[in-house]
Amino acid sequence: MPSAFTHAAVPLMLGAAAGRRRVSGRLLAAGAVAAMLPDADVLAFALHIPYASDFGHRGATHSMVFALLLAALAALWHRQLDGPPLQCAAFVGLAALSHPLLDACTDGGLGVALWWPFSDARWFAPFHPIAVSPIGARFFSERGLHVMLSELCWVWLPTALLAVCLWAWRWTSRRM
Repeated sequence: MPSAFTHAAVPLMLGAAAGRRRVSGRLLAAGAVAAMLPDADVLAFALHIPYASDFGHRGATHSMVFALLLAALAALWHRQLDGPPLQCAAFVGLAALSHPLLDACTDGGLGVALWWPFSDARWFAPFHPIAVSPIGARFFSERGLHVMLSELCWVWLPTALLAVCLWAWRWTSRRM
């Protein structure tokens, strides 16, 4: 999995590029939380739930159904998120979906249960260049540094480039 910081970077950068008029601070924060929330399933290790279980790491919380559930909650709470229901649902749902899609691009683990509950198969993207992040304190090691460099190259820089392009497009369209 990419680190929690990297999962949050995707909605934070894209939301910032869209601007406060389109994505409120509360919606931006909800997107960041939604992007990190699937990794709460690491608690399964402490509960002795096997990794390969539907409710183990990269299981049900890494599915499209989970992203849709978070999107529905965002639509219901749209007033608290300072946005229209559809916009809140789309932003939070896509932020949550970005998590398993990034995890599927890593070079380790068992894959993600993207299609749960319809299938218990774990899925990897055809292209998986992101170094898998060590869990816990092992992140602060030489391996953790390798992961951060991999995430910088494969997630942060492309997301930042996309955010700059979105910001530039918004800026130039206002000038016309």
